[in-house]
Amino acid sequence: MTKLKLLIGQWLAQTTRKLRNNFYIYLGVLLTLFVMIDAGVFHIGENMRQKAFDLMVRSRLIVPKPDKDIVIVDINEASLAAMAKDFGRYPWPRQVFGEFLENIEAQKPQTIIFDILFSDADVANPDSDAYFDSVIATTSNTFFPFIRLSEDQDKLSNVKPSIIPGIKEIIPDKADKNATLAVILPYFPAAINSGRLGFNNIYPDKDGIVREYNLYRNDYGWKVPSLPFSVGNMLGYNLPDKQNVLLNWRGKPFTYHYVSFSDVMLDLSSKEKKRPQNEFTGKIVIIGSTAPSLFDLKATPMAKLYPGVEVLATAIDNVKHGDYLRVWRGALSYIVFSLLLIWLTATAFYKQADRDKLNKFFSSSQVGLLIISYVIINVTNTYLDLSGPIIWAIAYFSIAKVYALANDLALQRWLAFGVKMSEGGLKALIMPILVESKEPLGDALLKKLKRKIEIICRTPNTVDVLKGSQSGIWGLFGDMAVVCWTYADKKEEYEKQAKQDADQLVSQMPLILIDIGLPRNTKIRYTKHEGGLAQGIPLADQWRSLFAQAVIKLEHMGREE
Repeated sequence: MTKLKLLIGQWLAQTTRKLRNNFYIYLGVLLTLFVMIDAGVFHIGENMRQKAFDLMVRSRLIVPKPDKDIVIVDINEASLAAMAKDFGRYPWPRQVFGEFLENIEAQKPQTIIFDILFSDADVANPDSDAYFDSVIATTSNTFFPFIRLSEDQDKLSNVKPSIIPGIKEIIPDKADKNATLAVILPYFPAAINSGRLGFNNIYPDKDGIVREYNLYRNDYGWKVPSLPFSVGNMLGYNLPDKQNVLLNWRGKPFTYHYVSFSDVMLDLSSKEKKRPQNEFTGKIVIIGSTAPSLFDLKATPMAKLYPGVEVLATAIDNVKHGDYLRVWRGALSYIVFSLLLIWLTATAFYKQADRDKLNKFFSSSQVGLLIISYVIINVTNTYLDLSGPIIWAIAYFSIAKVYALANDLALQRWLAFGVKMSEGGLKALIMPILVESKEPLGDALLKKLKRKIEIICRTPNTVDVLKGSQSGIWGLFGDMAVVCWTYADKKEEYEKQAKQDADQLVSQMPLILIDIGLPRNTKIRYTKHEGGLAQGIPLADQWRSLFAQAVIKLEHMGREE
């Protein structure tokens, strides 16, 4: 196991010493290719907004209020229980809805929208059906849903789009005249002939969460409207030229004004009215159900169980006010933001920015971007989708940080424990550099000094610093940087490169001191000490001896630069 660790350490040391900072460039190029491929093929990062979006929408401080003119007449569990005494279990005879519609129309509502599909005849009550149909025929503001079935079943259908009132060609004479649609239409002729139809399908995302609403479908060149689209078209709303809109939720479930179906129905049929006789005047009345037993509950960002009728109400509200959420996303913005974050991070690692500061800055910057996105969605109707680019930046940062730590660890192990040496052993060149200043430099300046030396040097080496502010005997060393080069004994070109590197560093030291903020008259003392590292003797002992000899040499030389 020990030999394996040494081999791994040797491999890591050799690899990191060869790659050095170029690794960060290679990693940036690799992630750039991944981003480009993802943007063109997979679209994983581009659509990586769900979780962040859900959290931000659910946690907004500024939430738009529901339209006061939208009223939901709710067939809830209480209504099912109350109506069962006279009309039995749901579904009730259509006469119930005929009477309800007739009485509500007397109050002159703006629209009445049924979120209930009347797909089949009530064979037990044909007169009831006939009555409901006749009431529908007398109205001019009543809307009914139909169900758009799977496209896979279109070939089995005989229903052509052209025979359904309200469905029109997107581009005249460009639609497929022979196409058929698999749909479940209302049973009542008056509802179909009115043309006030729309599908009420709700299409969740792949994770089962409803975030968007389909305003219309493009089926074979035909514009198939949803209920909100048909309502908005009749009421003259400024309809968006989008098939799907991202819903701008008004809050948690039951945010809209709800009234119980049974309460309203019983009051309408009673001689002594207790409810206001203008309760629905000028209102958008939506008749639907929140009773769990009727299975019209959806999962949304706001709640795991959200009434389907309130999803419909939200879509109508968004269409009326034009305040559905806009998402600033797409392939171009996704690529630009992703590459910007990747290469800013790569630049910081390549230039060997202070790691403590880099860690803090990177963490705060990512949190800052999320905060910016959160503020924008609170004060505007725009969601700035930065989740994909942030994930790529975090991926780069994580890999680069692991590499940097592995690089340090590999070099430390190589120096401390030794690995298989080249034939003839190793040599080491140690250059202690003492900065003579009146006051200790401090951690920040010493980190800058170390980083500048690492950048200046072109051959593999290690740089360490000793602080003059340390307690005990170590403080006697003063503020000192110690640069070490190691190379094979018989590789003269390596030795030559190391010594050239040391000479270049000496010539650059005055500029380095000025660059890190020290006065121009700051003096340094340095020396170069070369020694061999023999096999069979612990390297740690030899390094301590070489370091001691270098420091003694520095003191005896007393050379100033």
